[in-house]
Amino acid sequence: MEIRVDFALEQQLDAVRKEAADGDVRAAVDAVFGHMHGGRGRGRRGGKALVDLLAQARSRAASAGEWQVVRLLQDSVDYAEGRILKPEFEERYRLYLDGAERSWLLRDLVGMTLWGGGQFLTGKGKEFLAERPDATPAELLDYLRSLGEDGRFVEAPADRPGRYRIPRGRAEWALHIEQVIRRERIEVADPEAEARRIAASPEALALLAADRDGRLALRAAELQRRAAQLAALRTVAEDPVALEADLQRALEGQHWIFGGRFVGEAVQRRLVSGDEVDIPLIRGDGSLHVVELKRSMGLRGPLVKRHRGAWVPAAEVHDAVGQAVNYLVGLDENRERLRADFGIETRRASALVLIGHPGAQPEVPEREIHEALRTFNTHVNRVEVLTYKELIDNAERSLGAAAVPRSR
Repeated sequence: MEIRVDFALEQQLDAVRKEAADGDVRAAVDAVFGHMHGGRGRGRRGGKALVDLLAQARSRAASAGEWQVVRLLQDSVDYAEGRILKPEFEERYRLYLDGAERSWLLRDLVGMTLWGGGQFLTGKGKEFLAERPDATPAELLDYLRSLGEDGRFVEAPADRPGRYRIPRGRAEWALHIEQVIRRERIEVADPEAEARRIAASPEALALLAADRDGRLALRAAELQRRAAQLAALRTVAEDPVALEADLQRALEGQHWIFGGRFVGEAVQRRLVSGDEVDIPLIRGDGSLHVVELKRSMGLRGPLVKRHRGAWVPAAEVHDAVGQAVNYLVGLDENRERLRADFGIETRRASALVLIGHPGAQPEVPEREIHEALRTFNTHVNRVEVLTYKELIDNAERSLGAAAVPRSR
């Protein structure tokens, strides 16, 4: 939460200090001022420390029985934490007035806002009735209500300074998008806010208007969800202390990252006695693809080593590939049982080893690392080796680089 500290709060606290009779209460308020003006330069300091000092002053006032000061300091806390709006706060304490009269400026602002809104709706109502003289009162009210909803999407055309435009039907589109997102159970933190963000884009609106079922809205929401997942995975992959379990949590349920060949993940991970697959992917033909996860930046040894003038995979890679091959042997030996028990075809099973990150071996050019692994892959049957960075970069390209927030 952002803590607000400004001249209005300072003026109010000055009034609080004058109201306090107890010396300890005044000292506590002075401590608040000391914090506010204790930073470098001419700016005011806020933060959680400010709220804590205000709470301490409020407690001192309560102990001293100065309940009026307690109420004032509670207002200070509420304003700092954003629960009291600035216009209300300023007028409540007459911060810029010498007398007791209410602010005529704010009064006139409210009055003119109500007058302007009334004039606008009256004019639009007359236009509506001129076009539809047989309209019922309910239809007129519904039109005015929808116009008010669309007002939240008001636009300011760059080529018409001082003029504003309310796009008709924008609110209805936003509601439709929200309903589609909720109905399809797309994982968006705030469906209403996301729907309004999409609908507020003129480009998105043009696309949505051309798509009868609103499927583009779903694609947009899904694209954003995948971009966020990919950014989270990149963060974990670039973390030097991340373990295999951390990487597995970041990858689970995201088979799309591995490419369009896969249609989902198998529920059962322990397919063969003694072996538990990290991520069991299912290809479009129903066959199994095993993903074996090793550490990324925290890999214990190097990814590649120099051998006879060329870069070749190091021991960590060979050990991981050997483990993946053992999985495939076990799957082959239990093919009939696995197909009968789980409906999974393992005869054509393959494996992917995800291991390491070029950032963990900065003395070797990234291009050389990936080239060494690609050359190695051409000589290994049924097993492929990729770094986490290459996997993420490939998935990023599938989304479109502009759609993915980079973590660095």
